[in-house]
Amino acid sequence: MKKSNQEAADKITFKNLRRLYFFALWTIAITIILSQVLVQYNLKQQLSDSKIINISGKQRMLSQKIVKEVLILHYVSDAASAEQILHLKRVLELWKTTQNALKNGSESLAFPKEKSETLRKLYADINPIFNSISKDTDSFLLNLKDKQRLADNQKLVQSILKSEGIFLSKMNQIVSQYDLEAHEKVTEQRKTEYWIFAFTLFVLLMEFFFIFKPTNKKIEKLIAKLLSSEKKALKLAYDTEIISEIKENSVKELKSLNYAMENTLLYCRIAPDGSIIHIGEKFAKLLNYTKFSSHKTFSHVLTTEEKEQLNIDRLISEKQRSGWQGEINIINKEGQNIWLDLSMVPVTIKKEESELLIICFNITERKKAQREVERLNIENSTEKINQQKIISSRIVENQENEQNRIAKEIHDGIGQMLTGLKFSLESINLEDKEKSAQKIDYLKKLSLDIIKGVRTATFNLMPPELNDHGIVSSLSKLTQELSKLTGKEILFYNKTDFDQRLDSLIEINIYRLTQEAINNAIKYAESSHIIVQLSHSQTLLSVIVDDNGKGFDISAVDKKRNSQSGMGLLFMKERVQYINGRVFIKSIPGEGTRITFNIPI
Repeated sequence: MKKSNQEAADKITFKNLRRLYFFALWTIAITIILSQVLVQYNLKQQLSDSKIINISGKQRMLSQKIVKEVLILHYVSDAASAEQILHLKRVLELWKTTQNALKNGSESLAFPKEKSETLRKLYADINPIFNSISKDTDSFLLNLKDKQRLADNQKLVQSILKSEGIFLSKMNQIVSQYDLEAHEKVTEQRKTEYWIFAFTLFVLLMEFFFIFKPTNKKIEKLIAKLLSSEKKALKLAYDTEIISEIKENSVKELKSLNYAMENTLLYCRIAPDGSIIHIGEKFAKLLNYTKFSSHKTFSHVLTTEEKEQLNIDRLISEKQRSGWQGEINIINKEGQNIWLDLSMVPVTIKKEESELLIICFNITERKKAQREVERLNIENSTEKINQQKIISSRIVENQENEQNRIAKEIHDGIGQMLTGLKFSLESINLEDKEKSAQKIDYLKKLSLDIIKGVRTATFNLMPPELNDHGIVSSLSKLTQELSKLTGKEILFYNKTDFDQRLDSLIEINIYRLTQEAINNAIKYAESSHIIVQLSHSQTLLSVIVDDNGKGFDISAVDKKRNSQSGMGLLFMKERVQYINGRVFIKSIPGEGTRITFNIPI
């Protein structure tokens, strides 16, 4: 009902708007027609005015021409010809006719009869002058024609000349008045056109606010309703199509699901008491279930072990409402050991009627794989433990060797020099100044050697530059010292101007790794030139040690883990992994070796 009332109201509103729309269109049309009529009328008047102004100006020219012809006939021509007289008569006749048309109006010339009061006065003022010139000119021509009273023509000429000046002045006033009135008409026409324009604009604005805008809103609402209805119709059709498609797909999915469950899944449906309602084909094949076994419960079909049967019956009884999921181990009729990942899901069929959905996955192979993985892990762990024992013993051995070396250096070098220093000090005789001075010089040199030995020993233990200035300074110092001690050319380049400080543990490991790589190049590679390069990016610090030594076969060294070189490389890899870094070794026999350490920063 409300919808019908709304439709009726909309129809009435549209009818009213349509009437207003036609009224507005007719108003605009009438306004345009009236404006055109007024414009054409005023244009016609202006054309007439321009013609009158032109003719009025021409009258002055004709009056001057009359005077000119009269003067020529009177003073220049000895004997006036008939042609000249005829020409003057024609000009005089045209002048008279035009003047009368201007004064009284003429339909042939489209001169209006009605004139303004000013023009009537001006024509009244000029009329005696006009008549005087006309009369005198006629008398002049008559005397020339009859050749009588020629002496009077002198007076007539003077009278014509005198009247012609006054005529010109009066005619100028008439022309000016015509021009003034024409300008006033144009101004009035402009005002009229402005009023028409304003009225038209007003009508258009009224149409916009009271017709076009409401109509536009109504049309927009109507279009919106139509679009909404269209969308609803399309959605309804689409939903119908989707529902139909879903229904078809559901039927297909149910068929596919039934096929999949029967042939791929290990599933069955059992009653709360454990009796089998339905069992899938694949599950039946796995358990050797036949129609002759249909009287057995699920636990008796699942396993032959009595203990397992009791356990399964207990699970069914206790978990038939909450469900259960877990792994069970069964032994089938052939005596095969099978592992199942079993899920027990309660399903309500009707009120106070339920059943259990059993879904299983055969995980026997997975269990075998897990056991194999565990066995391999145990073997790998044993191998790693043995390898770690070897590495640990090697580390202890290296530490013992390093301690023995340091002890030997201190005993044989620093200790003997200190003993010599002691005896030299005791043997100084202050009374013998010359020998005392020599011994003091010797003691100074010996003290410097002791200091150098102490510095060398402490440098090998922990370089002071590492704690004070960081890895860049310590690597630079390391290469310089080793170059002095070995006589080999060992150079260091900081390619990217790295100047950051790192964690002390990372810095000492980088230092030891580089030291180990340089020592290997010195001891085993028989190289003469060693280059150490350091570079970095935002996330990575790279140290490269190049030598021009004899190189080696990496694969052969990896096989000899117990050799000196093999264990050295292994220690190097273990140390760099300790700081989450990686080592890359590239060696070509006869050409040299490159070792690259990449450490995250």
